[in-house]
Amino acid sequence: MLSSQSKHLLIGQVKAQSGVPIKTIRYYEQLGLIAAVDRTEGGFRLFSPQVLSRLAFIRRSQHLGFSLQEIKQILQIHDQGELPCKQVRQNIDLKVAEIDRRIAELTQLKQELLDLVQTSPHVNPSEEPIICPIIQQSHLTSG
Repeated sequence: MLSSQSKHLLIGQVKAQSGVPIKTIRYYEQLGLIAAVDRTEGGFRLFSPQVLSRLAFIRRSQHLGFSLQEIKQILQIHDQGELPCKQVRQNIDLKVAEIDRRIAELTQLKQELLDLVQTSPHVNPSEEPIICPIIQQSHLTSG
C-alpha cells in the first residue's frame, strides 16, 4: 500500500501543483468532477497525478464559460473512453449564439443610453416630482 501511495498526491500537493484551493478541490470531488483514488491510513485523500490535468481542463473550461454541470457531462463522456468533442462543439455553438444575442441587447442598450444623453432636456429644478429628467422624461416620450 505504501509503494502505490508514493505515486499519489495528497490534497495539499494537488493544491500546490495546480493552484486550485483545497476547498475547491473538495467541492469538485463532491460534484464528481474529480475523485480521490484512495485514502491514507489516517484518512487523507490521495489523488492520482492525472488529477492535475483534469483540474487544468476544468479551470480552462470555466474560463471559456462552461458551467460545472456542462464540464461534468464532458468529463463523463471522457471517462467512458470516448472523445467528448461533439458535446463540446454543441456547447460552444450554444454559447456563441447566446453571446451574439447578448451583444445585440447590449448594442441596443448602448444606443438607448446615447440617445438619452443627446436628447435629454436641460436639467432644471421643477415643481414636478422628478428624480432625474434624463431618465423620466425620456420614458414619458418613448413609452
